[in-house]
Amino acid sequence: MEIWINPACSKCRSAVKLLDEEGASYTVRRYLEDVPSEAEIRAVLERLGLEPWDLLRTQEDEARQLNLKDRTAWPRDASGRDRWIAALAAHPRLIQRPILTADDGSAVVARSPEAVRAALGRK
Repeated sequence: MEIWINPACSKCRSAVKLLDEEGASYTVRRYLEDVPSEAEIRAVLERLGLEPWDLLRTQEDEARQLNLKDRTAWPRDASGRDRWIAALAAHPRLIQRPILTADDGSAVVARSPEAVRAALGRK
């Protein structure tokens, strides 16, 4: 099991605390320092069953600077998918967190205790 975190994020700290309380075996990836490649982002998206724009943190400065809310410039369909993935790889702060990848090949955006527990139940 691996968890992508930003240690400054309270949701990330809560998820790690719950993993520890449950005695889970996991690896921490500080994704702002160990930035995921485009291929890794694609793999996580597939595991999550999401599209890249579904992982977007719209309140980040980078989102405003790139004008990611403009659906004409940033289409949310197959034609824009590669561009979105490239933007997430170039600006990892835009990636929603924490992301927990379970041993069974699934993944979850672990923003709630319930999501963390669901991932733990799949191991």
